[in-house]
Amino acid sequence: MDCIHLTGIRCYGYTGFLAEEQVLGQWFEVDVKLWLDITKAAQTDAIEDTIDYRHTISLIQNLVKTSKFALLEKLAGAIADSILEDSNRPESVLITQVQVILTKIAAPIPDFNGKISIEITRTIPRLSRNL
Repeated sequence: MDCIHLTGIRCYGYTGFLAEEQVLGQWFEVDVKLWLDITKAAQTDAIEDTIDYRHTISLIQNLVKTSKFALLEKLAGAIADSILEDSNRPESVLITQVQVILTKIAAPIPDFNGKISIEITRTIPRLSRNL
């Protein structure tokens, strides 16, 4: 199966356990891997035979900007589920698996200068597309 990587999608959002994180917000970074068959796109050179990266990036940015979850796990899951659901439209190229790595760039934890990342992989069952 083929895979498309979209990396370094930076977004300002309001997900976090602390109340001030949901009010003041903070920067997040999202990397996704999308598994799909790009054989036809490689032959036709037509965007309708693959995914439109701009649409997927916009979907991710909108979710990060508008969601107010307590946990990174919830936001990462929402991103993965939304990508798979969006791909399940009849006019879309079917994404069969997605991996999301969501990173909180500057977690408000005393004496901690690192990053926190959540990695989620979701796979749709074969034949799940609504026809």
